[in-house]
This record gives sequence, structure tokens and C-alpha cells, in this order.
Amino acid sequence: MDMEDQWDVITKEELLQIQEEMEKSPDKGLAKINEYLEKQNNTPLNIAITGESGSGKSTFINAFRGINDSDEGAAPTGPVETTVVVESYPHPNHPNVTLWDLPGVGTPNFPADEYLEKVGFERFDFFIIIAAFRFKENDVKLALEIKRMGKKFYFLRSKIDSDISNEERRKKNFNRQKTLDDIRENCIQGLRDQGIEAPQVFLVSSFELHLFDFHLLEETLERELPAHKRNAFLYALPNISKEIIKKKKEAYQAQIKYHALFSSGVAAVPVPGLSSAVDLVLVVGVVTQYVNGFGLDKASLRRLSDSSDVPYSELVSVMTSKLGGTTITPELIKKLLSQLALEGALIAAEEVSRFFLFIGIPVSMILSGVSTYRILNFLLDLVAEDAQRVFEKAVEKNSEV
Repeated sequence: MDMEDQWDVITKEELLQIQEEMEKSPDKGLAKINEYLEKQNNTPLNIAITGESGSGKSTFINAFRGINDSDEGAAPTGPVETTVVVESYPHPNHPNVTLWDLPGVGTPNFPADEYLEKVGFERFDFFIIIAAFRFKENDVKLALEIKRMGKKFYFLRSKIDSDISNEERRKKNFNRQKTLDDIRENCIQGLRDQGIEAPQVFLVSSFELHLFDFHLLEETLERELPAHKRNAFLYALPNISKEIIKKKKEAYQAQIKYHALFSSGVAAVPVPGLSSAVDLVLVVGVVTQYVNGFGLDKASLRRLSDSSDVPYSELVSVMTSKLGGTTITPELIKKLLSQLALEGALIAAEEVSRFFLFIGIPVSMILSGVSTYRILNFLLDLVAEDAQRVFEKAVEKNSEV
């Protein structure tokens, strides 16, 4: 069986540990599976955002978290330096992912030669250095020092939407792509002149993340992050493209066999009715993760409504599963499962059964796991399809999706 799924970051050692514990006793196996799933859902990711005053750091932090500048918990924004201390901003749906708003390099309390020490360099997984015009000497010094200390940094040129709008007003023969190319090349050349080898610069609008280079930044980070951090990053991303929604679905899908394995382990405990009761609670919890991860919970939908100018009721109306914008309950799950056609009973059963047999699950326990596997795949499909519909509705006013 293929254990090298792109989004399945369990190691072979962990898989063997699960196998060994299942052989000892179902209770120990359940504990080991639960430990793995908890680790997957709570891996910390700390992202440092730095740049000069007015560069758009705080607006980017808010946009990444799907929060509007006026929302409670938003990073304060303004034309003057609003960040005077290191501030942390956890993701509202994924508190294990934190964006840190750092004061600009070279400010009185954070001189360039002491900057990394004062901001607490070691806690951050990587740095995003933001500039609204060109990257300056202090940005370059910081980047070189980050590199020297063995961590990653990424240059982000902000407020691209304003540049495009200004150029379009000024020039009769305006060429959008040429303007973008000129801005990018100007930034790259400026960094080269200051000693950065082969710099990459991402052009981003925090008000329109689905445009310009944010998808390139996302792909680069996904590729360069350690394997155990990738899902944490992916789940926290706003749904600004069909590709991100697809990747989130694949990541959640890769975990389903472990939820199913947990279900099979419970089936081995000789308590009448325990397996079905635990399975229902498990499904409610996992589907709640799906809804939150795709930003279909009520709070996320209201924030999306505010930022997209699409009425909340219209966002809700395009969802067909009725899982979004509400509390996931056992009753709701039972109602949705009545839609499952009987002829689909063996969907994917062969694949997951082979996985269980590999781990060492007795055949008598497999049925519960296969049922859970089927159910979670069915419900994940519904949530992902709704996420796609909501995304399309939110961006339909803009011709560039």
C-alpha cells in the first residue's frame, strides 16, 4: 500500500508504533492513534511579519487570517507606525497558527543590530519582509542575518492593487502585465544591488489575495516548510483559490483512515452500543473541523460577507449540505447520512480494509472502520463542494478568479 501520500505526514516509525500498540491492546492502540491526530491538528506554526511603518504588515496579517481591519482581534492599521512591541495574532479558527506583527527594523526600541534578539528570533518558523515601495538597507540587513542564522525569509511587495490603479489612471496605453513585471524587476534589481543573491519577490494585494502572487507565495511556503508544519499552514489559509480548496480536501482526506482506524479500535471494546456512540461523536468532531477549516462556520462567513460585499444570506444560500453556518450536531449528521445510497456501501472499502489489515486490525473489527471511512469521505465531499460554491459567490464580482 502507498504510504507516501502527499498530505499524509505520519512517519513509518509512528505507523509501526500504532501497529505494535494495537497488537498489545485496543486501548493502547486508541491512545496512540489519538495522539497522532492531536499532533496533526495542534502543530504550532509561528509566522513573523516585519517591515517599515506604512508597509501594510497589519493589513496582511488580518487578510491572511480572514479578518477585516475593523473586526475584534484585528491587528491595528494606519498610515503611521502602529506596532511598537511584538504582538501575536492567532488564527481565529486555528489557534496553533500565529502571525506575529513585528516593529520595523531600526526603530528606536528595535535597532537593526539588536533586532532579531529583541523580537525573539528563535520562536519563528519563517519571516515575511514587507515593503510598500522598495526594500531598503535595513530590510536587506535583516534578511542576511536571518539567512546566517539558518531560517527562511520571503520578500513581499504590498499594495499592488493601488499601484495598478494609479498606473491605469495615468497612462492611456496602460499594460497591466508590463506594470507588474516592471514593479517586480525594480524590487529584484534593488535587492541584487544590496547583496541579495537570486531574490524572489511576491507581489500581493491584501485586499485581493486571490490576485497577483499570493498563490506563488503559498506554493513556495508549502514546498519549503517542514512536512509536519505543512498541514497547519494549509488549514489556516483563506479560501482564495480553487487549488487551495482542493489541497485542503486532500489533506483532510489523508487523515480519514486514521479516524476510521480509531473507530475500529473502539469496536473491539466489549461495551454494548459503545462503538456506534463513539463513532457519532467522532464524526461530529471531525466534520466540525472540516467546516472551520474551510471557513464555513458562522463567524467566518460573516467576515467573508463584510469583506466581499456579498450578503451573508447569499453566501449561505449557495451551500447545499446545510453544514455551514450552523452547529454540527448528531441529529444533523444522522439526517445527512440518510442521503447515503445503499449501493455506495462498499465505496473505498477495499483500500481502507487493506490498510487495517496492514496495521493488524482483526477482520471482525473492520466493518466499523469502513463505515466511518465512508461517512467521513461523504461529508468531506459535501463541505468541500460548499466551500467551492461560497468561494465562487464571494469573488463573482471580480472577473479574475
